[in-house]
Amino acid sequence: MRSDTVTKGKQQAPHRSLFNALGLTQEEMDRPLVGIVSSYNEIVPGHMNLDKIVNAVKQGVAMAGGTPIVFPAIAVCDGIAMGHIGMKYSLVTRDLIADSTEAMALAHQFDALVMVPNCDKNVPGLLMAAARINVPTIFVSGGPMLAGHVKGKKTSLSSMFEAVGANAAGKITDEDLCEFENKTCPTCGSCSGMYTANSMNCLTEVLGMGLGGNGTIPAVYSARIRLAKQAGMKVMELLEKNIRPRDIMTEKAVLNALTVDMALGCSTNSMLHLPAIAHEIGMDFEIDFANGISEKTPNLCHLAPAGPTYMEDLNEAGGVYAVMAELNKKNLLHTDCMTVTGKTVGENIKDAVNKDPEVIRPIDNPYTQTGGLAVLKGNLAPDGSVVKRSAVVDEMLVHEGPARVFECEEDAIDAIKGGRISAGDVVVIRYEGPKGGPGMREMLNPTSAIAGMGLGSSVALITDGRFSGASRGASIGHVSPEAAVGGPIALVEEGDIIKIDIPNLKLEIDVSDEELAKRREAWRPREPKVTTGYLARYAAMVTSGNRGAILEIPGK
Repeated sequence: MRSDTVTKGKQQAPHRSLFNALGLTQEEMDRPLVGIVSSYNEIVPGHMNLDKIVNAVKQGVAMAGGTPIVFPAIAVCDGIAMGHIGMKYSLVTRDLIADSTEAMALAHQFDALVMVPNCDKNVPGLLMAAARINVPTIFVSGGPMLAGHVKGKKTSLSSMFEAVGANAAGKITDEDLCEFENKTCPTCGSCSGMYTANSMNCLTEVLGMGLGGNGTIPAVYSARIRLAKQAGMKVMELLEKNIRPRDIMTEKAVLNALTVDMALGCSTNSMLHLPAIAHEIGMDFEIDFANGISEKTPNLCHLAPAGPTYMEDLNEAGGVYAVMAELNKKNLLHTDCMTVTGKTVGENIKDAVNKDPEVIRPIDNPYTQTGGLAVLKGNLAPDGSVVKRSAVVDEMLVHEGPARVFECEEDAIDAIKGGRISAGDVVVIRYEGPKGGPGMREMLNPTSAIAGMGLGSSVALITDGRFSGASRGASIGHVSPEAAVGGPIALVEEGDIIKIDIPNLKLEIDVSDEELAKRREAWRPREPKVTTGYLARYAAMVTSGNRGAILEIPGK
């Protein structure tokens, strides 16, 4: 066992003395050491229950003959970080989480790991770490929040942000806004729609790294505690059989994840995280893969914010396995991939049943014949951009309008809430990319303001930043190359006509090549917004959004 390095032999007597200081018995040192990576904290609603999940995992590991040892991972609440400097620190934590988990796991020579994440960057960060460390590993998340209820309708965090815009436009009263505030987020858990956290927890199931139900069993259900105990026991089986993350997270598994992503209508952020996970297993992931898979993958779910159903509904309908079973009717999945169950994908889903065709459309009656995400290219985004096609109203799938250009998110919000954006406009927010932000902030505030003010079916938003999974409408992000490195988005001028054609995967500016060349010659890089601390180091190493905003050593 790997832990023999620190527990066996005379040379390891000093190590054992430190284990004695921890209160471990010789019997515990003789068993496999299983690291439980706990993302518990008291600031993120999706993480406030993880102490209970971790305790259940520890029981499962101990019942199966292992010695569970807990160490922490950080996590940011994107909702609380939204709209201020805190959002610069959201995406960047993904790499801190991966790096610190790698350091802890290898420094202490754990034989196996159980990852206990829940929210947006925490899940992909730990998946990246699992691929790097490559000891037997299983995931069990904290689970989604139940939907809120306001005036007889289910609600979620996107409803809350849009209520702020509706209040600013005089569409709802201050009392209505207060009701949303008090009823939208009724329980612990990751926010209740198909936002980034739930997208990644569902895709963890698809990748094969979590047991069935990992993405959908609500946080407050006792079934979540039972799942955690099962995960603790199952990791010992993985250790016995020496089934490791890179045996599970193969290229085929990543393509399965992208396929189910399309069917579920996941957050556009999955197009940052899947490439980053793929990078850790040595897979060259081009975001153009999305269009090829989308062409043959129907969109089966319209979960909030795209539609009126929520994670609790998906769970009752049969969960992720039921979606996969529908896709498998047209042979859209690689069913021979190994998973943490010790079985293949095909074996896992063979008995899955779609219990609610209103929540999970049957494969022969999809919402659309193409998937939920699309990658758009053109002279405005030569390296690509990403849109959640399933959350765009029909009248905005093709749109043409004048650019309203803003150098940061705050200026755009002021203009939207100040009534200076009109129907037909295309709001362009730049210098918010991975380098330019730095940190590639989410743009939930401006998209929610647009929707809340009744402009969601007439105004588009384009950025080199990114969007929350709670964003909806013609919101096109990850425009690459970003403005900070001189991408065409840096050359857009007020009033330029922007052409959006989502069905034909085009994003263009109606300006001649000669004029763009002239503007490029006049363009000069901007001074970095941040010159000290972690953000400055991140900006120096991060790649563009189309490559998953992965970190690379400059010059390599």
